[in-house]
Amino acid sequence: MARKAALQELREVLIKRRDALRKALAGDLSLLKELRQQSSGDVVDVASDSAQDEISSQLAEVESRELTSIETALERLREGSYGMCERCTQAIPLARLQALPYATLCINCQREAEKTGTTGATAADWGRLIDTGTGDNDITLNDIELDVS
Repeated sequence: MARKAALQELREVLIKRRDALRKALAGDLSLLKELRQQSSGDVVDVASDSAQDEISSQLAEVESRELTSIETALERLREGSYGMCERCTQAIPLARLQALPYATLCINCQREAEKTGTTGATAADWGRLIDTGTGDNDITLNDIELDVS
């Protein structure tokens, strides 16, 4: 019964965070529209406004992804699958859910996903690249050299 009560508390946390994100996103979008309408001034002002628009846009993107995760968690609550790992179907520990209420993977599965570069059922497998033009030329990411200097 303690887990059920804790999940109900997490539901309330998710709803409050969802509502706060919705308000923030509505404010961010209206601020961007307002800034675009006031785009007069010298080159420095325009550059500064452009940089601020980019920061606001990136923040809105992060908030939008979090909002999507929260809405997915709320849907899983309605379906009765909330708190269960999507990969191994074991219960996600309450401590993890309290730290990250929209977690969909247990710690072990999350670590494995990070090692393999997959973060969900629909994640792309970039472990192997295939050149379909020549047929036999399979390469792995380890075969590719990148100059990051």
